[in-house]
Amino acid sequence: MTTNIARLDLLLRRRGTIGYALGMALYVFVIVALYPTFKDDASLNQFTEGNSTVAALFGATGSLTSPTGWLNANIYSNFLPLVVLLLTIGYGASAIAGQDEDGTLGLVVTLPLSRRRILAQKAVTLIAVAVPTGLVTFLVVLTGRGFDLSLATGPLLGATVGAVLLGIDFGALALFVGALSASRAVALGVTSAIAAASYLVSSLAPVAHWVRPLRFESLFYWAVGNGQLRTGLTGSAVAVLLGFAAAALAAAVWAFDRQDVR
Repeated sequence: MTTNIARLDLLLRRRGTIGYALGMALYVFVIVALYPTFKDDASLNQFTEGNSTVAALFGATGSLTSPTGWLNANIYSNFLPLVVLLLTIGYGASAIAGQDEDGTLGLVVTLPLSRRRILAQKAVTLIAVAVPTGLVTFLVVLTGRGFDLSLATGPLLGATVGAVLLGIDFGALALFVGALSASRAVALGVTSAIAAASYLVSSLAPVAHWVRPLRFESLFYWAVGNGQLRTGLTGSAVAVLLGFAAAALAAAVWAFDRQDVR
């Protein structure tokens, strides 16, 4: 009984979680294998120099032909966070609000478990949904050492953990908004809009001076937008990302305790 809710939610999400992880593994391998073809292409660097704002919107800054620049532009600044967010925001919006709309949440709350324990199991599921895609990405990128794409393991692991924590943060926010509004659509819309704004602030900060002071308000900046592939994930970044997740989950507990479940 103590883990049945988490196990059931994971069972229902297994196809999407496994499918996205396998698809990400294939995509990352293609990006890694293509690096030797483009590493000496000077025109890529001319693109970022001549169209810095447009390039920044896609997470491309600095030298695209360096291992760090190549992986940032093609995986870590955009595609990996996007895939993780699709999984975690989708689950977060469905875990409370979605089940309430489907009429199954009423059955869940009749179990001999407090609402806090129910939400704790959903938080565990959220973490489990976020991890596989990040893990396979990390492992496949390591194969890049056979394609002249070599990065230090520490920073690579830090950037991967940052992307996973980013997904957990926004998934927890979707849990809160869903519990507060009892609407899956509202949870998806509000959380996705905040995530998009966070991405834009982090992406434009290096090239737009008026945006730069706002970068500390962006979870993307703390997770993947501050040179994590070069320097790793700092202690302050971990504290911000974990702190946000804890605050969002605490708010979700508060909202769920007060929700009138049908």
